Amino acid sequence: MKINEIKSTLTSSKKMKRRGRGAGSGLGKTAGRGVKGQKSRSGVSINGFEGGQMPLYRRLPKRGFKNPFKIKTQNINFTMINTFIKKYNLNPKEITEDDLFNKKIFKRSKGNLKLLNIGQLENPINLEVSFASKKAIEALEKLGGSIKIKKK
Repeated sequence: MKINEIKSTLTSSKKMKRRGRGAGSGLGKTAGRGVKGQKSRSGVSINGFEGGQMPLYRRLPKRGFKNPFKIKTQNINFTMINTFIKKYNLNPKEITEDDLFNKKIFKRSKGNLKLLNIGQLENPINLEVSFASKKAIEALEKLGGSIKIKKK
C-alpha cells in the first residue's frame, strides 16, 4: 500500500450538494442558475449559438453526398463458399442466396450477394446469386459448375 492509495475518511464520504432544496442547502431558490434569462429556464438548449454571429456549423461548407439509390451488396468468394459447404453442410448441387440468408450466414438487411473471383473451388457447384463478376463466372463454368443470376 502506498500513501496515494489510502482512502481518506473525510473526502470519501462527503455527500454531494443537492440543488434547489431550500435556503439552508447553499444552492436553494434559483439552484445556482442565477436570476431570469433563457439559461435559467428548463428545457433550453442553445448549443452552437454564438450571440447572433453566424454559427460555425453554418459558416462551413456542406461536404459529401449520400446516394439514396445506392445498391447495397455483400461480397462472397470461392474460398468462403468452400468453408460454408463444410461448416453448414450445404448441398454443392444447389446453393441459393436465400439458403445463405436463411441459415444466418449473411444478413439480408446488408444487401444482396455478389460473387467475386477470389480463391479456388474444390468441386463444381450450382450457385444462384444476385450479382457476379465476369472472371468469377468464367472460373465457375471452367470447373464444370453453373451460375444463375437472380433477376429483380
